[in-house]
Amino acid sequence: MQAKEASERLGITQRMLRHYEKQDLLSVGRTLNGYRRYSESNLRRAGRIRDFIATGFSTREIRAMSACLSDDGSGPCVGGIEKMLEKLEHIERLKAELDDRHTAVLERLAVLKNGISSSDETVETMGTTTDPFVRHETPAVPDATDPQ
Repeated sequence: MQAKEASERLGITQRMLRHYEKQDLLSVGRTLNGYRRYSESNLRRAGRIRDFIATGFSTREIRAMSACLSDDGSGPCVGGIEKMLEKLEHIERLKAELDDRHTAVLERLAVLKNGISSSDETVETMGTTTDPFVRHETPAVPDATDPQ
C-alpha cells in the first residue's frame, strides 16, 4: 500500500513515516515509478515505532533496540524490556517530582488564601523547597578573621 493509506491505518502522518525511514528505523520498498510501498510487515514495525515514541522513547533509543521491532517471533526482547524498565523508573522519578511540586503549589495557594502574614510558620517554610529547579544561593559573608 502507498504512504497515504499506511499513514491513515497507523494514525500518523506521511511525514512521520518518512521520518522513521530517514532515521533508519523502517526500510520501505519502492514501486517502479518511485512511490513508497508499505507491506503488512512495514506497518507492524511502524506501529511498534509509533508505540515506543508514544511511551517517551527517542528515535535514537528505538534504533538501539531495533531487534524489538522485528517480526521474527523470537520471543521476549530482553534489551527492550531493560530499556522499558529504565524508562519506567525515569517516569516514576518525574512523577514523584511533580507530586512534590503539586503539594508545594497547594501549600503556597493555602498561604495566599489565608494571608501571608497570618502565621509565623509561613515565614519559616517560605524559603524551603525540595524543588530541584529552584536554586538557593547562599550570600557571600566575609570572614571576620580575614584581613582583606
